[in-house]
Amino acid sequence: MLAKLHSVTIEGIEGIVCEVEVDVARGGFEKSLIVGLPDTAVKESIERVKSAVTNSGYRYPKTQSLINLAPADVKKVGPVFDLPMALGILIGQGALAGSAPKDFVIVGELALDGRVRPVNGILSMATTASAKGFGRMIVPLDNAKEAAVVQDIEVYGVGSLAQAVGFLSGQLPLETTTVDIDELFSKASNYEVDFGDVRGQESVKRALTVTAAGGHNIMMMGPPGAGKTMLAQRLATILPPLCMEEAVETTCIYSAVGLLDRNNALLATRPVRMPHHTATGPALVGGGTNPRPGELSLAHFGILFLDEFGEFPRRILEMIRQPLEDGFVIVSRAKGTIRFPSQFMLIAAMNPCPCGYYGSDARRCRCSPGQIERYLSRISGPLVDRIDIHIDVPAISFTKLRSKRSQLDSATIRQDVTKAREFQAKRFDGDKVMTNARMSHKQVRKFCELDSACEQMLKQAMLELGLSARAHDKICKVGRTIADLAGAESIAPEHIAEAISYRRLDRKL
Repeated sequence: MLAKLHSVTIEGIEGIVCEVEVDVARGGFEKSLIVGLPDTAVKESIERVKSAVTNSGYRYPKTQSLINLAPADVKKVGPVFDLPMALGILIGQGALAGSAPKDFVIVGELALDGRVRPVNGILSMATTASAKGFGRMIVPLDNAKEAAVVQDIEVYGVGSLAQAVGFLSGQLPLETTTVDIDELFSKASNYEVDFGDVRGQESVKRALTVTAAGGHNIMMMGPPGAGKTMLAQRLATILPPLCMEEAVETTCIYSAVGLLDRNNALLATRPVRMPHHTATGPALVGGGTNPRPGELSLAHFGILFLDEFGEFPRRILEMIRQPLEDGFVIVSRAKGTIRFPSQFMLIAAMNPCPCGYYGSDARRCRCSPGQIERYLSRISGPLVDRIDIHIDVPAISFTKLRSKRSQLDSATIRQDVTKAREFQAKRFDGDKVMTNARMSHKQVRKFCELDSACEQMLKQAMLELGLSARAHDKICKVGRTIADLAGAESIAPEHIAEAISYRRLDRKL
């Protein structure tokens, strides 16, 4: 008897609906074969399915059975097909009353005792199932809330194979899993850090405010212990809250790689990723035998903080140049390409020299000019050119460090940032994701008009600093953001002057 069910596999972070065809023959020796381009985990699943069926109190067929996973040209990965294959075998031998459910998508890994274990990528699967017109979905109980984030599909969580059989046979009714999206956001949208914790560094806080308001990239350079890491970790707290579309897209990435907390069905705070400088290229950008997202994609709609920027191998740093401009990563393989979203804000931090104290009043630098030059040359000019804002972070004095004067907290700064983002959303026809940093050259010409005083100031800066055409556009974009923070309709000379001051590291690097 032939049974047909539907499941979903993950390719990158995207779901692909698959048909699970199970043909249980009436004769032949006991043998089960899986075809349809399965990986090792899928091939091994037949042994798990056999034990799970037997230990759940059902009879495993003593005849030959064939399991086909269609489409056959898509590689099937992971243990998500365990549950639909087991149900197909029971339907195929007549052990499950009724016909195969046609409007269900079924996913789940089976333990040897018949328990249903959670799987990765369930949100992408639910989104794909809904987009393909499926109205109901059976998922592991631990994944039910995550799948229920997709509002237009009925989600049923099961904890065992026997429970799934009882539900499909009509003997065990199950309630659909529902979640309150607003409640999820309210519980998970709180940060544990705040800008009010940082003493002093007012000029750096201002630069970070501009960074957050326009979605710009920033490089901070200063001696050890000046607060670069502390400031970078708190930048996410002044960014506008994630909208629903951003939260779902970011959650899909974390779910696909198994980094989503099972207690949180949805990521409601902007991610902050801080990879070590020993990270490999695939770990940073993405890739592997079965391509998966890297740190750039895990920072999607959030922050990628690269501390000790100069310690990263130059070859690794060059890999992020294209994603910085395009907002996505393309991993190419012989069988095709996979695109991972990576619209992040880059926060780079580095010391001004190998010992870290060049230009500092706190300690004397012991590096030779040649050592300093070689250290700074680790960062290529084209990469620095793609970073909008460069800011010096001086050592903090004892007086400021011990000051009890109240500091601006994240909520207060976020209000100014949110207002500037509202100006940009209005400018870009209601697109809340679009920011000044993402403007094309054509949009810069349209939205960053300069008067004669601004043009003369920018011309002088380009001549003195030797700035490139890209740096010209970066200054205009940052100037536009500063004007938005001030609530100004047009860019004024003081806005351009501040934007130019943020390109001071061009001469050093």
